Amino acid sequence: MPASQCPVAALDPAGADVHGEADRLRAHGSAALVALPGDVPAWVITDHGELRGLLSDPRVSKDPRQHWPAWIRGEIPADWPLISWVGVDNMFTAFGSEHTRLRGLVSKAFTPRRVQALRPRIEQITAELLDGLAAETGEVDLRTGFTYPLPIAVITDLFGVPAEMRGTLRHIVDEVFRTSATPEETAATAQEMGRFLTDLIESKRQHPGDDLTSGLLAARDEEQNRLSERELADTLILMIGAGHETTVNLLGQAVVALTTHPEQRAALRAGDIGWDDVIEETLRWQPALANVPLRFATTDIELADGTVIAEGDAILASYAAANRDPGHYDAPEVFDARRGARDHLAFGFGPHFCLGAALARLEAQIALPALFDRFPDLALAVGSDALEPSESFISNGPKALPVRLAG
Repeated sequence: MPASQCPVAALDPAGADVHGEADRLRAHGSAALVALPGDVPAWVITDHGELRGLLSDPRVSKDPRQHWPAWIRGEIPADWPLISWVGVDNMFTAFGSEHTRLRGLVSKAFTPRRVQALRPRIEQITAELLDGLAAETGEVDLRTGFTYPLPIAVITDLFGVPAEMRGTLRHIVDEVFRTSATPEETAATAQEMGRFLTDLIESKRQHPGDDLTSGLLAARDEEQNRLSERELADTLILMIGAGHETTVNLLGQAVVALTTHPEQRAALRAGDIGWDDVIEETLRWQPALANVPLRFATTDIELADGTVIAEGDAILASYAAANRDPGHYDAPEVFDARRGARDHLAFGFGPHFCLGAALARLEAQIALPALFDRFPDLALAVGSDALEPSESFISNGPKALPVRLAG
């Protein structure tokens, strides 16, 4: 079915009910054509096996400059709400050898040895934040006090972002993930992002350090053909932005899971399940990114149910839908850390598998046990149905996380 046919639904730009929406789309088959903001058509893949296959399929690209006719014809405006996810020039949107080149410049910083070397700093930040929480009384917002500041401190340390620039960065990343933004807000965010990246790059040129931004600058300045100025800026915003938002949501959703499933929490305390079980089930049950734009078919692709994704059609990878595919998981809507599901797609699959997955897991492995050890009676201050989601069909986490630290 070509993309010129009518979408079955418009995807909610605010992401108010990503799982309910995924269930409704699943009724149309393993893939459903939807309208993204701006009435841009795209296939949402809801079947676990089909999505896993497409994520590693060489017939699927992430480069709109080569493989998205709507982009090539100039039909996608610069103020499109998803422009920061598609119009960038970095490994996230690269294809083939270009992706290999760009990913290679960053991947050495995320080797197991380099990630484990961050453990002492993560433990220090965790302890400092928990000390700060311990001084609070009554209801507190755990997102503001813990699940947000921990990952952003880790990633900004890693990239050497000066302290005075971190507030601006937080605002920019929040806006990039807010898919309900208006075209005017999108344009304003793009301008603010441009200024931020220019200032960061200039700061690091003047004062290089032992950080990833300085390392990327060295690749840019010493090997002129390796990294363009645009690639440098776009790589920085990808790594810094995605490098903390996903962990914010992982931590927040794990807290929600354990505070709303007392039997799982009891099993954890009894040693019947481990923290890795909790983390992996959280990633399956509530992936940090619900839907990730965009991929493009480089040729016609026929799925097992006969659906044809035509050459040039856009594809939205729905990790939220695939991770709750009832054809793949029993009772997928149930949080059950005993199920041992390690084949979830929360970090993607194939050549674009999340480079920071090991870092996100390490932060969760340190932060969550420390949090629940320090506050064993931690409880939500509201019912889970009262938690307001982020205004995004990409980012999948609560906008705020009100809790009581003591019983």
